[in-house]
Amino acid sequence: MISGRAVLLIADIGGYTDYMSSHRMSLAHAEVNTGRMLERMIDAAPGFDLIEIEGDAAFLSLQLGDGETDASIPVILDAALAMHRAFHLERAYVTANLCPCKGCKGASDLKLKFVAHVGEVATQTIRDRIKLVGIDVILVHRMLKNPVDVAEYVLLSEELYRSGVDALPAPVHDVVSEFEGFGAVRGYYVDVDELDGETVMPTPSWPKRIGQTFAAVGPGVPYMLGLRDTRRAASDR
Repeated sequence: MISGRAVLLIADIGGYTDYMSSHRMSLAHAEVNTGRMLERMIDAAPGFDLIEIEGDAAFLSLQLGDGETDASIPVILDAALAMHRAFHLERAYVTANLCPCKGCKGASDLKLKFVAHVGEVATQTIRDRIKLVGIDVILVHRMLKNPVDVAEYVLLSEELYRSGVDALPAPVHDVVSEFEGFGAVRGYYVDVDELDGETVMPTPSWPKRIGQTFAAVGPGVPYMLGLRDTRRAASDR
């Protein structure tokens, strides 16, 4: 087990539970579409290591070097913005396909939020899979349950915020959450829209729309034939 200091970042898709509550064909398409959105998000942040896909969220980390204390808020914001753009671009392609099911058209209701923290972690390798453990890993996951009333935001822990407060370009708001085992925890968040401005999405061409439609429809066949159970698929994510 190796210990060290790391930046912890979770990108969480909002509205996922309602989105995945569908009948057979819609659930199949929702599963495929969500997978594609997560893949595009992860590809957009190459500087971060993917630790795990947690259903509707991607848990990533950035290891800090020996003696490196600056968590580099600009690096975190750049990664969040790149992932946000990639998510919305793929979401636009999904909703533009020709399939009318909830799993395709309902993707337009999905949002993306981020929580970030910096702290000490330990790495474990179990069956060739790297896991992060430690109190700071627990805290960053607890941060997902907060009273922030903005649909898409980047929430920073107080420790992370204090490491580079001057690097935040957008209006910053503070929020206090009560977490079991931690008590009252203060965080600071920015609205992603205030960081990114208005992102103009391209209009997919007809070949692109048709290709996206086939990409979604194909995996739905096992559900239609009863060869795969929707409840098992939902529990696997």
